[in-house]
Amino acid sequence: MRALRLLLTAAVVSVGALPASASAAPGAPSPMSAARAALAAKPLPGGLGPCVPGVCPPNGVYPPINNDPIRFRDNGINVYVGGDFLVREKAAEAEGRVVVLGKFDQNKAAGVSGIYNVGEAGVGSRVAPPVGADWLTTGGDITVAAGQRLLAEQGVVRHAGAVSGTILAQRIERDAEAARPYRALRGELTTASQCYAHPDGRPRPATGTATHSGGQTLFTGDNTSKLQVFNVDFDMQGATGGQEGIAFRNIPDGATILINVVGTQRTINTYSGTIDDSSDFNKLRNRLLWNFPDATSVDLKGTGQFQGSVLVGNQASTTTLTLPGMNGRMFTTGSLTHSSPASGGGGQEIHNYPFEGDLPDCGTPVPTEGKVKVLKTDEATGKALAGAVFELWHETNGVPGLQTSGADADTKVGAACTTEAAGTCERTVPVGTYYWRETRAPQDYLLPNPDVFGPLVLTEANAERGVTVTAHNRHRPVEPTEGDVSVVKKDASTGKLLSGAVFELWHETNGVPGLQTSGASADTIVGAACTTNGSGLCRRTVALGTYYWRETKAPDGYDLPSPAVFGPLVLTPANAAQGVSVDARNTVHAMPEPRGSITVAKTDQQSGDPLRGAVFRLWHETNGVPGLQMTGTHPDSAVGSGCATSGAGRCVFGDLRLGTYYLQETAVPEGYERPRNPVTGPYQVTASNAATGVTVRLANKRGEPDKGKGKGKGGKGGRG
Repeated sequence: MRALRLLLTAAVVSVGALPASASAAPGAPSPMSAARAALAAKPLPGGLGPCVPGVCPPNGVYPPINNDPIRFRDNGINVYVGGDFLVREKAAEAEGRVVVLGKFDQNKAAGVSGIYNVGEAGVGSRVAPPVGADWLTTGGDITVAAGQRLLAEQGVVRHAGAVSGTILAQRIERDAEAARPYRALRGELTTASQCYAHPDGRPRPATGTATHSGGQTLFTGDNTSKLQVFNVDFDMQGATGGQEGIAFRNIPDGATILINVVGTQRTINTYSGTIDDSSDFNKLRNRLLWNFPDATSVDLKGTGQFQGSVLVGNQASTTTLTLPGMNGRMFTTGSLTHSSPASGGGGQEIHNYPFEGDLPDCGTPVPTEGKVKVLKTDEATGKALAGAVFELWHETNGVPGLQTSGADADTKVGAACTTEAAGTCERTVPVGTYYWRETRAPQDYLLPNPDVFGPLVLTEANAERGVTVTAHNRHRPVEPTEGDVSVVKKDASTGKLLSGAVFELWHETNGVPGLQTSGASADTIVGAACTTNGSGLCRRTVALGTYYWRETKAPDGYDLPSPAVFGPLVLTPANAAQGVSVDARNTVHAMPEPRGSITVAKTDQQSGDPLRGAVFRLWHETNGVPGLQMTGTHPDSAVGSGCATSGAGRCVFGDLRLGTYYLQETAVPEGYERPRNPVTGPYQVTASNAATGVTVRLANKRGEPDKGKGKGKGGKGGRG
């Protein structure tokens, strides 16, 4: 059995075969010939051509040339070289899987980029091989010139020979049998190439004409046949060796185009083909095969983005590729040189695009067995996974679906299989219906539900390619063991974040609801105290459990809340990733109203000496009427019981509320005259003067002693 068996169902087509001249300007199909040969359609040998999962683009529609992120993965071979693969001059990259039976030799020109990419291209279809799959396989040595690098960064480089130079890959593996699975393909491709062009030793009947004139080669089909065959025995270039166009017409939708380019030395030099998919040439790409059955030398050059897949069947051949872009599979049984023109240019690329055409059946025996395969990948990333264990079951009881137990169970096939680095398990089995059953997931992954993948129906039509199913696994979530507990300190009225609050963190450990901070069975304090920062935050990373924040000091100007414990905060596996938090709000500390004083300094009017024995009464303005009212329905308020000046002439009224006051002198010192208006004021006790107090200086004139008491109500104002 061949190494590559891919899922593709062959179809049966009727190919109209009307011979046409292979000259530079062949004539139209002869109306005298009405014979049509019915041929069974087949893919290329070994199932080469279509996408192999990975994650193939839907409906086989690959993106046009781009540099977007990679979304799809193709595990099919894009470049197959039966001889040696040489990288020269300014060539840049070969997208997709590369298999070389001989050596891989990279020796680019001096002074240009020393990098050559295989597998993934910076600009291309951006359909790369799966991560961890074989991106480059060689049956011989790998040689990379000094100062240069070969990049296969997310893939495996598997080689049978020696390695020299710099290679960057996920893994580089020496494997003496690296090329063995692909050796048979070389002969099969040679046989197929001859069959496509020379069945029974004679030219394959053409269905259309290839006209070489006017600066282009025009391929005109019969607008009917599902296999459009053209035979070309000339170089597709201008008369002096310059570029020419390539064009098609009368090609029915869905038809395969087989162009047999015969002759020993052949050149295509063209400007046709674009980076988008707007041209007819581009649109035919996936079903277009350029077959060189006899050539010992094939030269593909020009400035176009060349479209379609290429098959070179002569094992003694050398193909030189200097086109800016080769967009399709490149299969040669000989050697390949990827280079750039001597006249300039650079960055030549081989882009990964499939071949999905239906080709003639060349008499290969109908297979009776093939491969059934499962590819294990990460559900999120598509990365191939090793370590999954599968059982293969054969559908034998006639009941739809898999039955693994009971008297009439399906049949288990062989021993269990564990996926390797490429994420695959495969078995070669007779045609029939099969299921893969996953019994153990890779480490750190969940077993899928359901864990049965299939049915995989292996038939004679698809046995050569085999059948494949992809099994995705979801990464097992890692349960957290710790997380953050935090407290956010805020102003209770405004929500402003407050710094400077001091908190203790306590762990609930005694099993008693609420926080206990003392006693033999207290809960457990965690670490040192924490002071809230400019964001009002205290935070700790702790083990799962129940916690309390206890505030021991409020921010400046704020009251400590009551209670000062915040929680419980319950940290669980479900909330550990985001953590748990609580707001702690404080109210502004209410400052006591300041109290002031009024001091009377009583002196002799003439000498200024202090006077003892002057008696004063203090009144507080409380009725809202300007001036002092001592009687009536709403008098102002007397403060205290009065005050007599001391030997220092002082009389102090203290602990006064802020407000307006009047002094009433009710008795004068002995030997002094009573003032005409015994009421003075108003005097203001304010927040600004409360600390220092208000001093009122009053003088008395010496004279007859006061014989009586003041009568009536004093007026507004007075002396000061």
